[in-house]
Amino acid sequence: MNIAVNDDVLASFEPHRRELCAYAYRMLGSSFEAEDAVQDAFTRAWKSYASFEGRSSLRSWLYKITTNVCLDMLKGPQRRARPMDLAPASDAGTPLPAPEPDYLWVEPIPDSLAFGADPAAAAEAKDTLRLAFVAAVQHLPAKQRAVMLMREVLRFSAAETAEALHISPASVNSALQRAKATMEKVHATPTPTVAIDDAEVRKLVDGYVSAFEAYDMDALTALCTQDVALSMPPFPLWVQGPAGVAEFMLGTGSACRNSRLVPVGANGLPAFGHYKPSDEPGLWTPWSITVLELTDNKIAGLNYFLDTVRLFPLFGLPTEYRE
Repeated sequence: MNIAVNDDVLASFEPHRRELCAYAYRMLGSSFEAEDAVQDAFTRAWKSYASFEGRSSLRSWLYKITTNVCLDMLKGPQRRARPMDLAPASDAGTPLPAPEPDYLWVEPIPDSLAFGADPAAAAEAKDTLRLAFVAAVQHLPAKQRAVMLMREVLRFSAAETAEALHISPASVNSALQRAKATMEKVHATPTPTVAIDDAEVRKLVDGYVSAFEAYDMDALTALCTQDVALSMPPFPLWVQGPAGVAEFMLGTGSACRNSRLVPVGANGLPAFGHYKPSDEPGLWTPWSITVLELTDNKIAGLNYFLDTVRLFPLFGLPTEYRE
């Protein structure tokens, strides 16, 4: 292929990048690995484009290649998880344990990587990008994971899924049933949660920002469900309940007093770049990407992802905040 044809081929892939990245993220549990997977898939597709004969759509063909890349990446035994998937809740006064490696944890994904320009498609995709759903999918063996996502999330037919995975339609249906049974056991299915009115979401998020920046734990915990969970990957510790959250924030987490929050979008949920005060007056430094999980007009999850060296650039956030 000449240079102009090469450019045209690569340009034809680009409209599919975000949805493929969202798919790879659900498969892998890592936004960084998802980006790598899609880039690898585009490279493979570009190299083999001459063999693409149009028997399927370009979109389906790219999904097939991306699936194969993800399956290759999932050959190791380790699955990503959230702290609450690995151990019971800790006492809020427990000292922080040693951090665990980043490859253990489900990571957040910026909305800008996962959602295209179509608002209806983005709204439909949000529920299956929830942290809890992505973590639950990691319980499935790799091929079952792909079957579940292709059939239940992407709405591919059994025949399309079978062709992508090089198995029979009967094997697809069998794998899907096993995957559904596992998802039910871990209490996560790709069905819509109760929608929260946008105005109520804005009020809840604004209340969180005001309470956190004032470090008013009474006001903050009043916004939370009774079983709210707070986690801070890469630390395996997590705490549960409003009293536990307040005790942790006023104890181990007290260095976050006087923090500043910058809104971002992650996993289709309210999220922030969280900056904590430094020793220099007027300077705040990165502390976390904070992702709020909401249910029934309350905050059900406070997720603080502390790998700021990697995550802040991914979310387009500066390395310092000044006033």
